[in-house]
Amino acid sequence: MNCPFCKADDTRVIDSRIADDGTAVRRRRQCSDCSRRFTTVEQMTLSILKTSGVVEPFSRTKVLAGVRKACQGRPVDEAALGLLAQRVEDNLRATGVSEIPSVEVGLAILAPLRELDEVAYLRFASVYRSFDTLEDFEAEIALLRAEGPPTAVEPPTRVGHTSGQ
Repeated sequence: MNCPFCKADDTRVIDSRIADDGTAVRRRRQCSDCSRRFTTVEQMTLSILKTSGVVEPFSRTKVLAGVRKACQGRPVDEAALGLLAQRVEDNLRATGVSEIPSVEVGLAILAPLRELDEVAYLRFASVYRSFDTLEDFEAEIALLRAEGPPTAVEPPTRVGHTSGQ
């Protein structure tokens, strides 16, 4: 790390602290040449690999927008949506992978959304999984009924893949 004051390349870390809910490290440094101190922040980036091949930074705002559409007209408050988006981001970061396929983002949304509101889940799943017929909806509803009511369990550390899609 170069000193921002004298441009020397010999600096040492004086103190390190976790910041931003564990997604960043704040380091206090001192230059060996000019003895001035400065702060650096190291942040883990989470990138999304879209089906088109484009890579873009993860956006909690995009997750919120998609979930908000699915929850339109449902008795779900904004705080619950914020918690869901945070949970999705935490699950994705917990995988330890810095580049996540967009398909896995959608999968990471499904389970927490089902726990929040099954109708919103069905709406989101219908778009995400491209339901084309009434039978697609019926099959998903049958699956929901067979699984029983959603239970709040700790999410897996790795987002899984669905088969046959």
